Amino acid sequence: MSRSAQVTGGLLAAVGGVAIAVQARVNSSLAESVHNGLLAALISFAGGWFVLLAVVLSRQSGRDGLLRLRDALAHRRIRWWECVGGISGAVLVGSQGLAVATIGVAVFTVAVVIGQVVSSAVVDNLGVGPGEPKPITKTRVAGAAVGVVAVAIAVSNRFTSPGALWLAVLPLVAGLLMGWQQAVNGLVREAAKHSAATILVNFTVGTVALALVNAVAWGGVPGSFPSDWWLYAGGLLGIVGVGGAIVSVRFIGVLMVGLCGVSGQLVGAVLLDAVTGHLAVPTAVGVVLTLVSVGVAALPSGKMRP
Repeated sequence: MSRSAQVTGGLLAAVGGVAIAVQARVNSSLAESVHNGLLAALISFAGGWFVLLAVVLSRQSGRDGLLRLRDALAHRRIRWWECVGGISGAVLVGSQGLAVATIGVAVFTVAVVIGQVVSSAVVDNLGVGPGEPKPITKTRVAGAAVGVVAVAIAVSNRFTSPGALWLAVLPLVAGLLMGWQQAVNGLVREAAKHSAATILVNFTVGTVALALVNAVAWGGVPGSFPSDWWLYAGGLLGIVGVGGAIVSVRFIGVLMVGLCGVSGQLVGAVLLDAVTGHLAVPTAVGVVLTLVSVGVAALPSGKMRP
C-alpha cells in the first residue's frame, strides 16, 4: 500500500470523525426540539436514507453494486450478518438523541472513543475486516492508550452531573459496535465494489431498526416540527461519517480508521467550541496528543523508530 493511499485514507477517516462530532450536536438539538430522542434519531437516519436511495438508484453503477452484493449473498461469499453494520449506526444516533443533552458532548465522546478504540484493535487482530489480520503490536497498544488518555484530557474540564453518567453506557456500547461496523462495512464494500451502495445498505438497516424501536416505544408525534433546516442535516453528516470509514478501512485498517476518526471528532469539537467561544486549553492539548497517538499507532512494528 502506497504512502499516499494511507494518507488519503487517514484524511477521509478524520473528515468522517468531524462529521460525527457535528452530527452529535445537530441530533441532540433536534431531540430537544421534538422532545423525543428516538424520533430524532429516526428522522436523521431516514433523511440520509432517502438521499442515498435517490443517488444509488439513479446511477447504473449504484444499481450494479446492489446486484453484485445480492449475488455475493446468494453464493455465500458474504454472510447476512456482515450486512447489518447499520445497527451500530442506529445505536450511535439513538444515543446522541437520548444522552448528549444530559451528559454533554464531552462525556459522550469519551465513551464512544473508549469503546471504538478497544473494538477496533480487537477486530483488526481477528481479521474481521477486508485484508489480512493486523496484530496488536506494542506500538498499536501504545497509540491506542495515548488516544484514550488524550480524549480524557481533552474533556477533563467538562465532567459534570456525575449522577447521570450511567447514560454513558449507551455511547460506550455504540463505540464498541463501531469497530465491528467499520470492519463488516469494509467487507460489504468489497462485495458490492461501490461505496454509495454500501452506505445505502448501512442506512437501510439502521432506518429499519430505528423504525421498529420507535414503533415499540411510541412517544407520539410532536405538535410541530422545528423550522431550522440545519436540524435535519444529521443524515447527511452520517453519510460523510460512514462513507469516510468505509472507503478508508481498505487502506489503513480498522484501528487506524478508529484513531483517525477520533482525531476528527476532537478537531470537530474544537472548531465548534471556537465558533461558540468555549474553546478550552485541555481540549486543544487533547487534540495534539490524539494526533500523536495516531502517529505512534501507525508505526509498523513493536519497536519505536530511532
